[in-house]
Amino acid sequence: MKIKGFFTSAVAAGIRYKDRLDLGLIYSDVPAVTAGVFTKNQVKAAPVIIDQKRLKLGRAQAILVNSGSANACTGKVGMNSAYSTSSLLSSRLKIDDEMVLLSSTGVIGEQLNLPAFRNSMDDLVNGLSEDGFEKVAKAIMTTDTVPKLVSQTVTIGDHEVKFMGMAKGAGMIMPNMATMLSFVITDAQISFPELQECLRQATDKTFNRITIDGDTSTNDMVLVMANGTATNAWIDEDNPLDRQVFQDTLEAVLKDLALQIVNDGEGASKCITIRVCGARSEEDAELMARTVANSPLVKTAFFGEDANWGRILMAMGRSGVRFDPEGVDVAIGDVLLVRDGLAVGDKAEAEATKMLKEKNIAVRIDLKDGVGCEEIYTCDFSLDYVKINADYRS
Repeated sequence: MKIKGFFTSAVAAGIRYKDRLDLGLIYSDVPAVTAGVFTKNQVKAAPVIIDQKRLKLGRAQAILVNSGSANACTGKVGMNSAYSTSSLLSSRLKIDDEMVLLSSTGVIGEQLNLPAFRNSMDDLVNGLSEDGFEKVAKAIMTTDTVPKLVSQTVTIGDHEVKFMGMAKGAGMIMPNMATMLSFVITDAQISFPELQECLRQATDKTFNRITIDGDTSTNDMVLVMANGTATNAWIDEDNPLDRQVFQDTLEAVLKDLALQIVNDGEGASKCITIRVCGARSEEDAELMARTVANSPLVKTAFFGEDANWGRILMAMGRSGVRFDPEGVDVAIGDVLLVRDGLAVGDKAEAEATKMLKEKNIAVRIDLKDGVGCEEIYTCDFSLDYVKINADYRS
């Protein structure tokens, strides 16, 4: 798929490794309405700080993204380096420097390799085309094993509107967001307040529902650029029907990317949905589901294909959510393991163990104490997870 007015490019700049795509560019030939959400970690990388200031304008034309170096915990030198990369790009694109957004991922605490940016900027800009989206998705990978891409077309009003999205992330995944970056481009015509609110809501239901290991990175961000070339009726506060279609589509795009991240969790062999219902509130349901999803003992049990429901109840009990343990049901897939807080029996456990051999697993918890219901998406912990993260800087 191509979206009129958007161009992309990626090069192997040698920022950390040789002969590996590591510098990407997304460019709109007109200022695009742009929204963003960012990590809530108190330790923020230089690109996050810069983008948060620049997005007050609600417009951008370029996203410059690199892997190999996070440019986090790098002080004034790192901040100046980030501004330098922005200037290098804006001067070649002949756009206002404030129209450039920056994004980085990689090792924390190391200064940017500025010569690599200088030496590669001409090739990056000259390589802009309508067909480079997948190359950018590859350039932002770190411990990812595959690029994460999605495209979708929807009718808004009587106009066809296109969406293309990419993401990176495989570890250090925990709301708010993850060690993840995601960029979405669309030709929709939408106001900045509506785009920002749609993105906030969609992120809350997707990227903020995934967890790999309970850690939150310094560089997380999701950016959406809408250049308006679809010429649909303006989506704003006076157009609620079209806004809902846009909202639903953006959420579907982000959920697809979020689940791709979970499936590519570092060393992951299982993609697991933890669904808690019957809670007193949605907040309680989410907190309990997140606690179960983050439990190392639960995650290792899934890796070992052990239907150890006691670990699930253990995690539920320390979640901080008040519930009656003697009224709880727990199921894996369609197999009920626990009824009213007690084991159903060996036969049920044997059936559940068979289901744990599948790639996609659903855990259903019913507290029978209200109408709150939420899902969290996670993966198992494997031996490879430890190996990948032990060798990350090698």
